[in-house]
Amino acid sequence: MIDHLKNLLPGIVVCIGVTAAAMLLQTVEVHFAGQPYLEALVLAILLGVAIRTAWHPGPRWQPGVAFSAKFVLELAIVMLGASVSVTTILALGPVLIFGIAGIVAMAIGSSYTIARALGLPLRMSILVACGNSICGNSAIAAVAPVIGADSDDVASSISFTAVLGVVVVLGLPLLVPILHLSLTQYGVLAGLTVYAVPQVLAATLPIGELSNQVGTVIKLVRVLMLGPVVLGISLFARSLRAGSARDRSGSRAPRLQELVPWFIIGFLVVLIVRSLGLIPQGLLHPITRAASLLTTVAMAALGLGVDVRIVARTGARVTLAVTASLIVLGIMSYGLIRLTGMP
Repeated sequence: MIDHLKNLLPGIVVCIGVTAAAMLLQTVEVHFAGQPYLEALVLAILLGVAIRTAWHPGPRWQPGVAFSAKFVLELAIVMLGASVSVTTILALGPVLIFGIAGIVAMAIGSSYTIARALGLPLRMSILVACGNSICGNSAIAAVAPVIGADSDDVASSISFTAVLGVVVVLGLPLLVPILHLSLTQYGVLAGLTVYAVPQVLAATLPIGELSNQVGTVIKLVRVLMLGPVVLGISLFARSLRAGSARDRSGSRAPRLQELVPWFIIGFLVVLIVRSLGLIPQGLLHPITRAASLLTTVAMAALGLGVDVRIVARTGARVTLAVTASLIVLGIMSYGLIRLTGMP
């Protein structure tokens, strides 16, 4: 156990260092500009990407960076359950909940069509469609073994998703004044379009707490679609797995934790506990604050995992397919906001 912690420590320290630098830059922003135009969450991503471009973390650093990007991130999501109550979810209403499911289904269909029209292979098209429509890398990782995707397909899909996810986090807030979005409307747009749950935080916290709460709930409902989607694909993917390298090496049915990740279950448990009033009121703010700090550390780790030079090797067709799919998803999400008459 101690040896394992020693193995993780160097990478974790790097991520904490990037986080500290990001928080310092945010403090400088507040001092000179009066407000943080770029929150520490976003600055941690940018610093991580910049460092990763100049320096490749070797074997000494990689375990801790990977731990921060995965477990620390997931732990932060669980703790965020204390910031949302069941009342908030029910306030979405059945129309919006069914609308989210419809958006995911239509986005998968449109993304797959775009990818195939651009000549991408079948398996990569499915990965791009599911990653774009549900939750980015997590969806790609969950779907890959089900369809027998090889490492090249997975690497190409994930590499650009990581970079594009950062672009979306930085660019989405700019749409607030352009589209005249309210805090609720922006939260819905972010929850429906941003790839990962922590990236929703980075995209919504600079706008407002209400946007953050709405965006988080919308995103988690969207993530919960991963289970039915992976299960549905697994029922019709035998022909895809047949003959693939992964199938010859022993394909398997998806495990329960791949259909519903543990941190989603943890988030729901904490949410229910909070809704029942079992978490003392005085602990709610410290818990959500700690979750925000852990999320910033995780975002620094995610940034350290993005090498922008890899994008050049993914090919123009993958780039165009993912970008076009995201634009279509954004248009559909904005359409849902207007159709439901959301205030």
